[in-house]
Amino acid sequence: MRYIIYGAGGIGAGIGALLQQAGCDVVLIARGNHLTAMQDHGLLVRRPGGEQRVAVRAVGHPSELDFAEGDVVLLTMKGQDTSGALDDLERCAGPETPIICGQNGVANERSAARRFLNVYGMLVVMPATFLVPGEIALFGAPKPGLLDSGRFPNGVDETISQVCADLSAAGFNARPDPNVMRLKYGKLLDNLGNAVGALCGEAALRSAGDEVRAFMRRMRDEATACYEAAEIDYAPRAEVGERRAATFSAGDIPGVERGGSSTWQSFRRGLPAIETDWLNGEIVLLGLEHGVPTPANRALQLTAKRTLRAGLGDGAVSIEEIVALEERLTEY
Repeated sequence: MRYIIYGAGGIGAGIGALLQQAGCDVVLIARGNHLTAMQDHGLLVRRPGGEQRVAVRAVGHPSELDFAEGDVVLLTMKGQDTSGALDDLERCAGPETPIICGQNGVANERSAARRFLNVYGMLVVMPATFLVPGEIALFGAPKPGLLDSGRFPNGVDETISQVCADLSAAGFNARPDPNVMRLKYGKLLDNLGNAVGALCGEAALRSAGDEVRAFMRRMRDEATACYEAAEIDYAPRAEVGERRAATFSAGDIPGVERGGSSTWQSFRRGLPAIETDWLNGEIVLLGLEHGVPTPANRALQLTAKRTLRAGLGDGAVSIEEIVALEERLTEY
């Protein structure tokens, strides 16, 4: 089995590097300065116990690879980049190639399943930071991350069982789960707050004042109301939290800033797009489809879009501004 990690940033490059060190055949697909740095100098992997430079094979596009039977593609880009990646894979790899969605949100699997025969979901709970080209930091210890996986929409087969075995051998906590989307809907409840940390600053999110906590609670309440209206099964946050606690605690890495969420990292790196539409936007869409009001999630989604269009960085918005917009939306 060859692992092709498409979108090899902090999560993807970290998974790929550890799989390679465990003896697996791995190719990373990346772009820009990060790709050049890995091709020229390898990938610097920093962890609480030390750091290691890993010689990795990295390319810039699927067309640079000859796909063959036994290849598995792991998507680790953000949701806004999935559609283009699937276009590339359909042309270069063909619809029989197994596609694993190791991404936040729950929409990527549906997009892939429209076009590919074998699609899998992967729960990714992995504290990783990618801010410097050619360098990633994995803060989780003793295991770097939780990567339970299963077929979409449900089930387990030989392919995903082998993937989980290889991930476990690489040091991850990874078990096959026939109801993996239930876990991913549960994790989405935590990801709804990603943009709060990006817009208001990670310090505001970590200090979690009363107004921040109340706003986060309203977003999650909207989400669970949508789940119930749509009859979507989801894992309680406590269940995902227990799996996380059994996998790692976040350690310190000397000289490395402990980054925030994937959305915060996108703002910090000045990227032109963020994944909020695939997180809070998922709840907004469910609400529209099932008649459930979602003003808190809509307010955060709109504020993130406006902030990005204005070219503002992380920490540029107050929670009071977001709540004020939520109140206006509630009146409609």
